[in-house]
Amino acid sequence: MASAITHRDEETPLLIPDESPLQLEPHKSHSRDVHILSLAFLLIFLAYGAAQNLQSTLNTEEDLGTTSLGILYLSLTFFSLFASLVVRILGSKNALIIGTSGYLLYVAANLKPNWYTLVPASVYLGFCASIIWVGQGTYLTSTARSHAIVNNLLEGAVIGDFNGEFWGVFALNQLIGNLITFALLSDGQGGSTKGTTLLFVVFLFVMTFGAILMCFLHKKRSGNSKEGYKHSEVDAGESESLKSLCSSLTSTFSDVKMLLIIPLIAYSGLQHAFAWAEFTKYVVTPAIGVSGVGIAMAAYGAFDGICSLAAGRLTSGLTSITSIVSFGAFVQAVVLILLLLNFSISSGFLSTLYILFLAALLGISNGVLMTQLNALLGMLFKHDMEGAFAQLKIWQSATIAIVFFVAPYISFQAVIIVMLVILCLSFCSFLWLALKVGNASSPLHR
Repeated sequence: MASAITHRDEETPLLIPDESPLQLEPHKSHSRDVHILSLAFLLIFLAYGAAQNLQSTLNTEEDLGTTSLGILYLSLTFFSLFASLVVRILGSKNALIIGTSGYLLYVAANLKPNWYTLVPASVYLGFCASIIWVGQGTYLTSTARSHAIVNNLLEGAVIGDFNGEFWGVFALNQLIGNLITFALLSDGQGGSTKGTTLLFVVFLFVMTFGAILMCFLHKKRSGNSKEGYKHSEVDAGESESLKSLCSSLTSTFSDVKMLLIIPLIAYSGLQHAFAWAEFTKYVVTPAIGVSGVGIAMAAYGAFDGICSLAAGRLTSGLTSITSIVSFGAFVQAVVLILLLLNFSISSGFLSTLYILFLAALLGISNGVLMTQLNALLGMLFKHDMEGAFAQLKIWQSATIAIVFFVAPYISFQAVIIVMLVILCLSFCSFLWLALKVGNASSPLHR
């Protein structure tokens, strides 16, 4: 389910040379923007996340809910190819604000769900999700970098702290969203139109407040930003942006660092889809029933948030990232091996605790992976933050879409084996990257 290091102003040339000094914001502390960004995403995604979790149970006619999710992630994969260009033109703050509209429309479509409302809303949300996540990664990292420079702090540590706060708060969306859903649908009318309508109306109000919060973010400036920079200069640079986009997409596959990160990015998407779909369907529901799904995912979200905050605090550079990712990979492997061996506890209460324990472990590993992936991209790709975070969403959403379309046709055991193989390969690739960057005497290696 984000960071970077060099940022450009909302009206800045698209390519920023390394030697350009960062123009600092007039205010010294940038933590205010992190608080606002984190809270805004929490409000938007507690509503969207809960709505997404309900798709397979509420919109069952002709598999409308599941199909719409598959379409959503295919759309997200496609639009992520162009998201970096869009964010460069709009600026990260504007991309964040516009991106919220897709989530509002998607939840509104659930008030009258059918093929003519939910499918177009899913396609549009794919576009909005691509720019909001690229904008988020770019904005958060440039904020961290500005804060580090103006306060004379270690850049890697600040990036870790800011990512830890963001992902820690963001992870609470699973906990709060599921509690709201349980409270509004537990009065016996959970399957009625009246009950679900009230739920989605409440969600729309919550999301609207989150969208309004986005407007209070400060715009960010970089070294090439000038006080007198004209909007016409941005327009003049758009044709070069198209060339830059093609160059960025092709250069990605010649950048060894990105090639070595892509497997871990892909696994993070696979892990997300596994927790949402496979784990709840084949592990939670048979053990503690459908009513236990909300409790299990709440535990998942709570431990995800706690671990994100802790991992962010411990991040200072590539060495710490390597150690933390290693821990997360180990935890993930333990869960998969326990599931593969079909280990279970027959006792009712202990069985429930065991399922919650597995959900908590999945939350811990997800919190580690998302925090460290975003910090790593921010540290390694200072000169193309938008492109780096676009790659993050391309590969994550592609693997999520694959799971939605392929998983129904293969067994649960086969899914676990595939995940274990990909986990091993992606972790080895990550270790190779750590050795490569470390041996190059990178300043990140501290």
